[in-house]
Amino acid sequence: MTMGQIIFFTACFVYNTGMDTIDRRYLRYLRYALQWGIVIFLLYAGYRFFFFVEHFLAQHTVIQETEEAVLRSRFPSVEGFLPIGALMALKLWMTAGIIDRIHPAGLVIFAAALITALAVKKSFCGWICPVGALSDGVWRLGSRIFARNFIIPRAADSILRSVKYLLMAFFLYIVILKMPSFVIMRFLEGDYYKIADVKMLFFFTKMTTATAIALSLLFLLSLFYKNFWCRYLCPYGALLGLISFFSPLKVTRNDAACIHCGKCTKNCPSLLPVEQLRSVRSPECTGCLTCISHCPAQGALDMSIYRKRTLPPVAAVFMVVVLFFGCIGIAKLTNNWDSAVTYGQYQRIIPQATHLNHP
Repeated sequence: MTMGQIIFFTACFVYNTGMDTIDRRYLRYLRYALQWGIVIFLLYAGYRFFFFVEHFLAQHTVIQETEEAVLRSRFPSVEGFLPIGALMALKLWMTAGIIDRIHPAGLVIFAAALITALAVKKSFCGWICPVGALSDGVWRLGSRIFARNFIIPRAADSILRSVKYLLMAFFLYIVILKMPSFVIMRFLEGDYYKIADVKMLFFFTKMTTATAIALSLLFLLSLFYKNFWCRYLCPYGALLGLISFFSPLKVTRNDAACIHCGKCTKNCPSLLPVEQLRSVRSPECTGCLTCISHCPAQGALDMSIYRKRTLPPVAAVFMVVVLFFGCIGIAKLTNNWDSAVTYGQYQRIIPQATHLNHP
């Protein structure tokens, strides 16, 4: 069964259950709810992870729990912030058939993002990514403060957008082309990678002056310019965007029904000229459906499969949720979600975390 056929049958299911009757204006609110729900969950996971790490850093254990209870307090979802390690794990899996047991959730989240990009555009960025949600919130705050967002001149914009592709190419070159599987295996089994998530936590809790300045600058730029990080610097989004070229789903515009109000272009978070396009094929499109949500003309904007069959927009949302969280569910059922790092290993390595350097 082809990807197009899967999407078509999904659309039929959605249509037959009446889900396509949801007012399109509410699509963007559905997106906000999903994105910020994930942000809140990850904040809670980070909160629990902080105390998980503190348990091992304490000179005298203050958390009187069993070893199993302590390990359960660590949410594997925090591994989603380790995309480079996940890329290495993906290569190891594809070339040697070995699944990373140290941070398997990172691999699962990364693979799920790739699958959703292949099926439903760059929808991980538009519907799931917590960094995307925060970035979206910052530029909206900037719009309220300054009564507008600013646009970088086209020539400078093109140059800046190339940065994320250069970063992507660098990581793909190092990991995919230059790093042999046995080197990846050795790295993934090493002490440094076992607490890579702890190192990521320290990036925020033990922030250096340089890091604080960089994040502050990024915040300020995001106030002025829509999705500055996502648009110019995120190599993860660059990879998903290129993969989304092969997605059978596209936002398409019916010129006969279009009233040329400009709302689709004005509200596009990716600054795409939707009103001027017949089909939005750009790798910058995150499949967020904001343009469709704001369109007042019936039948002017829709999702379509290979520009042949119209798809209820909510069916695309349904697919994003099922594909992404379905991957996580399968990983849990097959015992490929929880880390194999033991309590004793954490007890030995975490106290050395601040002094443990990349091998």
